[in-house]
Amino acid sequence: MKNRILLLEDDLTLNETLCEYLDENDFEVITSYTGQEAYELSYEQSFDLYLFDVNVPDINGFELLRKLRDDGKETSCIFITSLNSMDNLEEGYDSGCDDYIRKPFELKEMLIRINTILKRDFSSKKENIQISSEVQFDTKANILLCNGVDVKLNQKELKLLKLFLKHPNELLSHERIYDFVWEYDEEYSDNSLRTYLKNLRKYLGKDKIVSVKRLGYRFNQE
Repeated sequence: MKNRILLLEDDLTLNETLCEYLDENDFEVITSYTGQEAYELSYEQSFDLYLFDVNVPDINGFELLRKLRDDGKETSCIFITSLNSMDNLEEGYDSGCDDYIRKPFELKEMLIRINTILKRDFSSKKENIQISSEVQFDTKANILLCNGVDVKLNQKELKLLKLFLKHPNELLSHERIYDFVWEYDEEYSDNSLRTYLKNLRKYLGKDKIVSVKRLGYRFNQE
């Protein structure tokens, strides 16, 4: 499955260059040219990484990421910007970014930084994600704990849970779920997906995973 990147870059030439390079390196890139457009796309689709310029129309990159973080979106973000002062760097990290690349930069350097971040299962640095007062997920051991007891999940249930936890409060399409949970050479099954969801709801609570008719599913994380 290709990792999906939301690119915010208002320079048309650079936008095209980055898209072509990332496509050649097996990424799926959705482009935007204004902060408002990127903000709307972040709710319409799910992404594995944000790649944001800062000086863009409507909402600058720092403000955009701060708004997304305030909304509960934890998708990893790399800033690519010509702003190079220490104050700019500090503001970038304060807004919630995972990395900061100063322009001009080598495309290979960007690729290395992207791959390093995507190797992490979760953008959160926490070892445990608290799902409810009784339930938490150990990100290091890949274990779901209910009242401190290890819950047995099969591999696809575990992958589905991790997908939801990586994209809390985001609508995940059926296709996005199938691509993530099933291997490329496997035949996905609607019935199997419903069974996995039923099992997860048994531990997480019925209201945690919401079905959006004909569109997909959303994991509600408070």
